[in-house]
Amino acid sequence: MSSATPRRKLNPGGQRSIGSRLRGSSTKRKRPFWVYLAAAGPGLIAANAGNDAGGIATYASAGSQFGYRTLFFMMLVTVGLVVVQEMSARLGVYSGKGLAALIREQFSVRLTGLAMLALTASNLGLVVSEFAGIGAAFQLFGVSRYLSIPISALFIWGLVVFGSYRYAERIFLIMSLAFFAYPIAALVGHPNWHKVAAQTVLPHFIASNSFIFLGVALIGTTISPYMQVYAAAGVVDRGISPEEYPLERVDAVGGAIFADVISMFIIIATAAVIGGTGPLNSAKQAALALQPVAGSGAVILFAIGLLGASALAGAVVPLSTSYAVAEALGVERSVSRKFRQAPLFLGIFSAQVLLGAAVSLIPVNLITLLIFTQVLQGLLTPIILTFIVVLANRRSVLGDAVNGRIFRKVAAVSIVGIGCLSLVLIIQTLIGWL
Repeated sequence: MSSATPRRKLNPGGQRSIGSRLRGSSTKRKRPFWVYLAAAGPGLIAANAGNDAGGIATYASAGSQFGYRTLFFMMLVTVGLVVVQEMSARLGVYSGKGLAALIREQFSVRLTGLAMLALTASNLGLVVSEFAGIGAAFQLFGVSRYLSIPISALFIWGLVVFGSYRYAERIFLIMSLAFFAYPIAALVGHPNWHKVAAQTVLPHFIASNSFIFLGVALIGTTISPYMQVYAAAGVVDRGISPEEYPLERVDAVGGAIFADVISMFIIIATAAVIGGTGPLNSAKQAALALQPVAGSGAVILFAIGLLGASALAGAVVPLSTSYAVAEALGVERSVSRKFRQAPLFLGIFSAQVLLGAAVSLIPVNLITLLIFTQVLQGLLTPIILTFIVVLANRRSVLGDAVNGRIFRKVAAVSIVGIGCLSLVLIIQTLIGWL
């Protein structure tokens, strides 16, 4: 199917999409719960991919450095993620196009090129960190990263290049089950639940450079630009029609909430055991730090979660770059296509996986890469979010599905808040250099 053909009635495999198959088994008034579970897909995958190796390191560092103080901030970030991911999915469903394609059509070529260049550079650093996370997870099980990373890279590459979107999506959803390890790890750590509840519903901010720096990193790893690119492209590749959007909206909103609940459990787990000990440098360090208090079981749980998260993001991040570049250039893009049908799309994906795995094997300090990649994501996020909000406000793009008045205000406040934090970080950084 060419990139110009709308994907609203048939999925890439030529079968009826999920809503069409399930519509007959549900009523307009009430659908069985299993229908919503069956609709899980791009939204859940995109949001969970944000809990990757860098994300886990960031959340764990938040817990170890500031205890439960960032939980209220994460509640605010969750609102922003829900709003942004819903808009991204709605843009994909009602326009039949991904974000990069819409940016190319609605804005100048220069702006499109600038946005894609920034996204590609940022994503490349993330791909390296994902494979480094895979290696770190296997090292916790006693497996050398020089063995685990090449095998994992080959598996991820084969899954996308030789599979279909439906098949890849099922594997991605199975990987998401690994995130249930973190709530269990939090329970093992025996946190002070009264304090957790109090600092979740009431703000406990700290006026310090380190808290603001971490706040931008939390935004960057939770509302990453690549997640929104994948969320929009995923619903297009899946072939979801506007009539089926109520189910996809549950996927987008529910996926965002689920992912951030998992993120908060990571903060709770590390805060309960090592809160106040200072920042952490990696997810592996967080797992090992839990062992003296929570036992080896916590290390295993963190290792399982880290492996699942890194493998999921190791596929989603390079896919988002491939979708964005292919959409911006107007060429074929689909996981369900063969290499000869979508050479640029699958070629970019292959190159990122190869380069990311190779660089992660180099014995260099990847800590700086992990931290500053998340901050870079936080600085880029306001730019991508501005594109999303402007597109979602345009009736020429979405027709009657444009943002309502209240939704428009919430989205604007979210972007202004993220932008202000990013601006403060830039000013602080410049002052530090001077």
